[in-house]
Amino acid sequence: MIEFKNVSLTYPNGVKALKNIDLTIQKGEFVVIVGMSGAGKSTLIKTINRLATVTEGEVLVDSENVMRLKENRLRKLRTQIGIIFQDYNLVGRMSAIRNVMVGRLGHTTTFKSIIGRFPQKDLQLAMRNLERVGIGEKAYVRADQLSGGQKQRVSIARVLTQQPKIILADEPVASLDPPTSHKVMRDLKRVSKEDELTTVVNLHFIDLAMEYADRIIGMREGEIVFDGPIEEVSEKTFEEIYGRPIREEEKRGD
Repeated sequence: MIEFKNVSLTYPNGVKALKNIDLTIQKGEFVVIVGMSGAGKSTLIKTINRLATVTEGEVLVDSENVMRLKENRLRKLRTQIGIIFQDYNLVGRMSAIRNVMVGRLGHTTTFKSIIGRFPQKDLQLAMRNLERVGIGEKAYVRADQLSGGQKQRVSIARVLTQQPKIILADEPVASLDPPTSHKVMRDLKRVSKEDELTTVVNLHFIDLAMEYADRIIGMREGEIVFDGPIEEVSEKTFEEIYGRPIREEEKRGD
């Protein structure tokens, strides 16, 4: 599904964000990438839909080299890759269901999207996805009146309504309290498995990574320093990834 072949990315200021990444992520995997801030986690997932452009190597999605795609093909690829943001990226004055409908913009005409006209089947899909993440009753509530956890579940419903093959989530629970973080991660893991989606999540907190990942990828200073199934992961693994003993606040239990 996703393959990195000797990928490096050096910014114009000389900072090497990624160094010689070789990595394959299989269809349907729920992968969690961990590491300290600045380790390269966000940059890595941004290369998958070319929000970041590599300076060496290849990034393949379904055997297509993302870096060589023309504009029209890249746009089509991006409709197949849903993104969940740390800050939710919702329009506060719009209702939850209108925010979810944004996930259909890549599947409708520009004119219809501008005037807010969507097929009934798309509206039903949006409502169904809000119900799947447990907030169907909030469909017509303005996004700026929702709690943080509810906003992030609207984001998940929006991504599902996009009907992607891949979900990329960049620190999706960083601003949530521990119980809400677990609720959001449970929803994300469940719907990913139900829809057989390939999901790549950046997380900083170890307990969440341990509980929800199928596979852990550890990064430090732009390099992969660990890659293995969750069964092979221990606290010592995280100490090796982080390069030091793990503090209690980084574990973030309930």
